[in-house]
Amino acid sequence: MKFLKKKIKIYLYIYNIIMFLIQPYIWIRFFFKKKNIFLKDKRFFERYGFFNKKIKSNGILIHAVSVGEILSSIPLIKLLKKKYPKIPIIFTTTTISGSKLINLKYNKNIFHLYFPYDLFFSVNRFLNKISPRIIILMERELWPNFIYLAFSKKIPLIIANARLSNKSVIFYKKINFFMLSILKKITLIAAQSNKDKMSFLDIGIKNNKIKVTGNIKFNISINSKLKLNAIKLKKKWAHNRYIWIAGSTHKGEEKIIIKAHKKLLKIFPNLLLIIVPRHINRCFSIEKIIINHNLKYIYKSSGKNPSINTNIIIVDTIGELLLLYRISDIAFIGGSLINKYYGHNPLEAAINSIPILIGPYTKNFLDICYKLKKLNGLIIVKNIIDLVKNISNLLKNNNYRLTQGKNGYKIFYKNSLPLLNLLKLLNKYIK
Repeated sequence: MKFLKKKIKIYLYIYNIIMFLIQPYIWIRFFFKKKNIFLKDKRFFERYGFFNKKIKSNGILIHAVSVGEILSSIPLIKLLKKKYPKIPIIFTTTTISGSKLINLKYNKNIFHLYFPYDLFFSVNRFLNKISPRIIILMERELWPNFIYLAFSKKIPLIIANARLSNKSVIFYKKINFFMLSILKKITLIAAQSNKDKMSFLDIGIKNNKIKVTGNIKFNISINSKLKLNAIKLKKKWAHNRYIWIAGSTHKGEEKIIIKAHKKLLKIFPNLLLIIVPRHINRCFSIEKIIINHNLKYIYKSSGKNPSINTNIIIVDTIGELLLLYRISDIAFIGGSLINKYYGHNPLEAAINSIPILIGPYTKNFLDICYKLKKLNGLIIVKNIIDLVKNISNLLKNNNYRLTQGKNGYKIFYKNSLPLLNLLKLLNKYIK
């Protein structure tokens, strides 16, 4: 036992040396990618555990990376605040866009901090300052120092809505000599599906540490305020026009989408396209593609309403995808046409009862896509020809379009319990 403990410490020591050596690269990369932000960002050193904010201790710490994970945690936060109104909630993100989204959604209702870089001293300083009663990491955030130090400080650490891709399984098996000893220190893994449970078992996690709770991304809701905003926006943008939306698009996909739209305009001259890039810093490159195709466009942030001549709206704002799906007639889910990004979540489109088109590359959401396909609520498109053909068929046949949307919505009736299952597990540790 003593030998194993010593072995873990040696591995952690080597890992910390590596993490320390790559810090200059992180600084240089951050500087060149976001020079202005880097120079003005007063919160940069939060990533090293330095902050002056007065954070109440003994709270619930939740960490999420992607916009999708942040949005899927909203119902969980609402339930936690309702059940434990006196317990503070600290939410951490890694990106500036994640920080903006949290401030947009919660304002002063929760504390926001940047998640520390996984350096021993940074994480130790961070955890000592906030002293959480429980840590909830969303999906697959497995940081060795963070897990080890939470365990050593006797803070329960739960991986919520956990998933593990085949690629991750192969990677963790390669470094199993190190990672397994760290992963064993996780208190509990709340897996999205039985497949994910098997993946965690495959890398050596014991069965008693894994519970299948389901995917909490099914717990999306549309409040009355959003519905009202959607009605107003639809009237302003396209009262008598069909809209199709391309959500969470990546580099390489916009060319295909814009070419498809140009072909569709020959059949449906009044058709409006909304493009929502996954990363809004790519809006300028999308603008270039649109100009090259001689199409008319506006930016969402301009505050202008599209005229009858506007062909495309570029969305350069964050956290509005659910609203924009609400005003659309057809949705294409990005990150799925090129074998690199592995798809994005189609559920925000499904809850709005609109037909969903997606590319063939959906590794990140295989379970959801399988369920939607089974309900005839998902159309797979492989290329520009498929995209044009399927959108044309949906626009020409009103009954077909509405039926496709209703089929997708059925997924929520069959997957309504994940959030309650997760909350039951968390209650034990929060109390």
